[in-house]
Amino acid sequence: MDINGPGQAVLLIHGIFDTDDIFWQMSQYLTNLGWDIHSFNLSPNTGGIGLDKLAEQVEDYVYLKFPPNQSFNLVGFSMGGIVSRYYIQRLGGIDRINTFITISSPHNGTWTAYPLALPGILQMRPDSDFLQNLNSDIQMLAKINFVSMWTPLDLMIMPANSSHVTVGKEMKFNVLRHDLMVKDRTVIKAVEQELCLGLGRQVLEQMKVDRQQREDLTAFYDRTK
Repeated sequence: MDINGPGQAVLLIHGIFDTDDIFWQMSQYLTNLGWDIHSFNLSPNTGGIGLDKLAEQVEDYVYLKFPPNQSFNLVGFSMGGIVSRYYIQRLGGIDRINTFITISSPHNGTWTAYPLALPGILQMRPDSDFLQNLNSDIQMLAKINFVSMWTPLDLMIMPANSSHVTVGKEMKFNVLRHDLMVKDRTVIKAVEQELCLGLGRQVLEQMKVDRQQREDLTAFYDRTK
């Protein structure tokens, strides 16, 4: 597929205790295929502030780097997937996103969030008010090409099926470790395939808009004859 043009930008959002270096392999692979890759470091990356505040950093980055009407794709790893969801569901990102992929994200919380009582970590506990609020209207993600990728062997997201969601597409990979999910070649290829599918969906939606515009214009001329 020709990926030159609107919708080819991909913003990668890392997880807790990580930096954007964790996406090195994925970034290289996607860049070599022509995707316009973006990433930055969330600060702090320790859970020291709420995920809603980190989502505002995503919003600021988008404002600075992308033209106002440009659509783009979002890939969030682990905590980064939840941060990205807040940006999409609460900060208006739903109107900008073409494809949204979460990789091993604790959509329903994780038991590993119990030892530390930091603001962002508290929000990732099972049944936290923060997650309950996001999950209350998770169906809005059906408006975009949304994919949740995860491994049943995850020992960071516990239980691993916390990455299961009731909307969009779910893809499971038998990857042995949480952090390897963004480095595994099979996963990276699947990410690229979903980005391409999302571009195809965008083209189809634009064709519908163009067809409707032509029909409206024809109807207008018919009325003015």
